[in-house]
Amino acid sequence: MRKWLAKRRAWVIAAAVVLVVAAGGLVWQQATGPGGFEKHEERLTVQSGPGRVEAITLDTALYVPDVTPAPAVLLAHGFGGTKDSVDSQAAELAGAGYTVLTYTARGFGDSEGTIHLNQPDYEVNDARALLDWLAAREEVELDRAGDPKVAAVGGSYGGALALLLAGYDDRVDAVVPQITWNDLSTALYPNNVVTPETPFEPTEPHQGVLKRTWAGLFFASGMSGGGGFFQNGNAPADPTLYDPACGRWDPGVCAVYQRIVASGRLDEEAMTLLDGASPKTILDRITAPTLLVQGEADTLFGLDQADANARGITGAPVRVAWYAGGHDATGPEGDVNRVNLLTGQWLNHYLKGEGEVPGDSFTYSTVTGVRNRQLDMSTLGYVADAYPGLDGSTSSDIALNGPPQPIASPPNGTPAALSSLPSVGALSSLVSSGLSLDLPGQFAAFQSEALSAPLEITGTPRVTVKAASPTGEATLYFKLYDVSDDGGATLPNGLIAPVKLTGLSTDIAAAQPVEVRLPGIAHRFEAGHKLRLVIATADQAYANPVEPVTYQVAVAGSLAAPVVTADVLPSEDSVWKIALIVVLIAIPGGILAAWLIARYRNRRRDHSVYEPDADTPLVVSGLRKTYRDGFVAVDGVDFRVERGQVVGLLGPNGAGKTTTLRTLMGLLQPTGGTMTVFGHKVGPGAPVLSRLGALVEGPGLLPHLSGMDNLRLYWRSTGRPAEEAHFDEVVKIADLGDRIDRKVRKYSHGMKQRIAIAQAMLGLPELLVLDEPTDGLDPPQIAEMRRVLHDYARDGRAVLVSSHLLAEVEQTCTHVVVMSRGQVVGAGEVADVIGTGTGARLEDAFLTLVENVGSRT
Repeated sequence: MRKWLAKRRAWVIAAAVVLVVAAGGLVWQQATGPGGFEKHEERLTVQSGPGRVEAITLDTALYVPDVTPAPAVLLAHGFGGTKDSVDSQAAELAGAGYTVLTYTARGFGDSEGTIHLNQPDYEVNDARALLDWLAAREEVELDRAGDPKVAAVGGSYGGALALLLAGYDDRVDAVVPQITWNDLSTALYPNNVVTPETPFEPTEPHQGVLKRTWAGLFFASGMSGGGGFFQNGNAPADPTLYDPACGRWDPGVCAVYQRIVASGRLDEEAMTLLDGASPKTILDRITAPTLLVQGEADTLFGLDQADANARGITGAPVRVAWYAGGHDATGPEGDVNRVNLLTGQWLNHYLKGEGEVPGDSFTYSTVTGVRNRQLDMSTLGYVADAYPGLDGSTSSDIALNGPPQPIASPPNGTPAALSSLPSVGALSSLVSSGLSLDLPGQFAAFQSEALSAPLEITGTPRVTVKAASPTGEATLYFKLYDVSDDGGATLPNGLIAPVKLTGLSTDIAAAQPVEVRLPGIAHRFEAGHKLRLVIATADQAYANPVEPVTYQVAVAGSLAAPVVTADVLPSEDSVWKIALIVVLIAIPGGILAAWLIARYRNRRRDHSVYEPDADTPLVVSGLRKTYRDGFVAVDGVDFRVERGQVVGLLGPNGAGKTTTLRTLMGLLQPTGGTMTVFGHKVGPGAPVLSRLGALVEGPGLLPHLSGMDNLRLYWRSTGRPAEEAHFDEVVKIADLGDRIDRKVRKYSHGMKQRIAIAQAMLGLPELLVLDEPTDGLDPPQIAEMRRVLHDYARDGRAVLVSSHLLAEVEQTCTHVVVMSRGQVVGAGEVADVIGTGTGARLEDAFLTLVENVGSRT
């Protein structure tokens, strides 16, 4: 134990020094802000097209930082956008010291040409020509080979371009593609049937179900050539130059689109076109370190697309990050900032050589539901040692109940269920929050029992089903709902899994089992909630069967729910609070480090041997604390806390109670006297404090976590082994029962106080210090708290309670210490102290003792 404590002290010192330096840098960066830059807009004519012999003029902007030459970033925009769409991101990168080139892709805005959908001969060659131009600029830093130090960065359409460029041009030194695709055919025509050989790819991509709404949005945006969805955009200056049926689309690409949307099938020409625009074909060529960022709120390019990219890149370092945004939602600000931070770290290391190797850790955000069906989803960031894939670190089997059921597919998919509203952000979240519509007769539901503990699904759940159809074919839509204890159902991010089956039996009893991969999610199902699998026949976002038909469906096995072993990431606010506190306390860092080391050495001398009263939880002798302005907060305080006692610390405001407690926890240094815990002197970071648990000035619980998760997170922060926490015993002592698995934000005030005290009890400390533990509780809750404290002290431990509720102290405590004006004016068993007063109540005795001190002074 002593060796462990010694190691921990060393780590504390090292961590403090690192925090000071890091926090100092962060605060300095915030104080000084980003660096300056100049922006130059220019229309560049580059050689592109097949063989790179065709000239095309692109609308560009170059952001030049104050210090050059600098590494470069080629920043590509999303579909329907222009270079102006990424202006703010370019400004941030330029402020961070990068020469940034943005441009409007061919066919959009003021750039020439037509849209070829990221084909290698066109959009990719455009980007390669821009790299040539950057290599000749004096503002761009070159490597030893004379090539530009450059990263390819972009989102969606621009993200796929970044991957394709890295595969076709080895001058790219780093890649950061966001919310993009791996295979356009599986993205636009998904079929979530699993086969053993290709567990995350459909059996026959051309047999998938068309994302009709998304395909239409894409095509409409390309007609005008920019401006984004639902906007007029930048229409061609001379409409007579373009086919009115295709707008700024290349005529060949337009013809393929019209044909496959009309037929609902991907023919050979279409597959060749989409494969050419799909990074899957060149991933094995990529040698540039790649940070893959994918959105969890994305009905267009799901988490499976990033997973396929991660598995396909074998010749370069790869890191995967998910966040609670995507094409359907921008995501919480904290999540977006986390992505920006990861991007900065990635570019800084691989372009500037700054910072440690980012590594292959995996970060994601768990959606914990929609609060009262509002749009502000609660999320929590996590980090795992490595990306585990869509199967997670482990899997939990959830039984689903329900008999075989008939479901009807309506003619031409009308009417159809509403599961999501692609691309419209908040409205899509509103649909998934509980307003999604499954139509009677068109769906079957299979539901689990209520969960006994929270379940965090991270990855793609799987389920085995049976289906029968009189035509031998079926188009089905699978949805996994989170059903709360009040019956409300949430469809995480409106995500569904379309399945097209062929060769089916006409009899459900003879049907063969089929395994289906549900959408990738990161969602927390709370204790008491149920999982509901819905199988529907029509959805408004997809191309549905034309002829009406009735299917039969059944579940043939448990739901396999992937789970990831990960640690909670601190919130952005908490990181900055920690950084600011450390900096304010410790400027400059070197002085603090020297002081810590000196204090550490002193503590080693002070605590190398036991002092008297080694078995006594607390002994305060002649304690004095004088502040620099001469104010004496405590003067000659003496009292003891023995095993088995519940001691109440009483006194009016200004009596010195808070100073005494802060000194006890090592937060203040006394100017006289001693305070020992189990014979050891107390000081900042004293090892003996590990035998003390405290609740002072509020619990600091995270409302979006359950009570148990709060306890686990708190204990993890101590660095002590999990088996020393005694979670089960603490929960039993605090009488939390099943409520321990509910979210803290659903707790009453009394439950919050009880979980806070349970937090202080973790590790079963031999001395428990509580400041106003019954504050705000009603009489039944106070009575329950009284029992909890008595139970805790009964086994030889001790409790020190600071309170202003005299009647409650009289009933709760075995002993009492009364302070006034920095001095102890009465101490002993409660009955003895009451005997010193004029009445038969503690309140009367307290008033008498305090008044006597006032009259003496």
